[in-house]
Amino acid sequence: MHGYSRSVIALLIPGVYAPQDDTALLAEALREEAVPPGARVLDVGTGSGALALTAARMGAEVTAVDVSRRAVWTTRLNAWLTRLPVRIRRGDLFAPVHGRTYDMILANPPYVPAPHTGGGPRGRSRAWDAGHDGRLLLDRICRGAPGLLAPGGVVLLVQSALSDPGRTVDLLRDAGLKAAVVRRRWIGLGPVLRSRADWLRRRGLLAPHETREELVVIRAERTC
Repeated sequence: MHGYSRSVIALLIPGVYAPQDDTALLAEALREEAVPPGARVLDVGTGSGALALTAARMGAEVTAVDVSRRAVWTTRLNAWLTRLPVRIRRGDLFAPVHGRTYDMILANPPYVPAPHTGGGPRGRSRAWDAGHDGRLLLDRICRGAPGLLAPGGVVLLVQSALSDPGRTVDLLRDAGLKAAVVRRRWIGLGPVLRSRADWLRRRGLLAPHETREELVVIRAERTC
């Protein structure tokens, strides 16, 4: 684990997405929110549990969800080792919390565009690959999250500029939320994007000599 990972989680089971720049950017946005003690927070696609633990340290009542058994066990162990109360559920996105409402929903979903190879992502690649346009889960989150927000509730979501943040903002606005990009950060291309840089350039998603990727945090609020 690199320095950021070690600062927020105690351990990482092999095959679970390690906290990286996108996690750090979303955690910064979370810490800027006025989260009152006892606020109900849902971390969907929790991975290592880094964001869930950050919210729990702020005094929130946190539920963390992931479809991966390894991620569920990693989050459970990290919550136990840090002595932070986090409810952990295994399941597909919002299915385990159907009918509940939250004051905040956090999401760092897979968002990397991937060449079509038949079927969906498998194994470790489920943590980052998100279909031909990178929106395999982003669109589902935009459709499902608004119905789980309490009045005044907030969605904080991080994604790459390669997977069309404008569409995310538009979908959340169409659902009646006040939505905007609130944070941006350029980072160097990681191993996955470097390996498919030529494909991304052919699709016009990456400039010919671009060696960086822009990450964005989108904030959406239910105002009534």
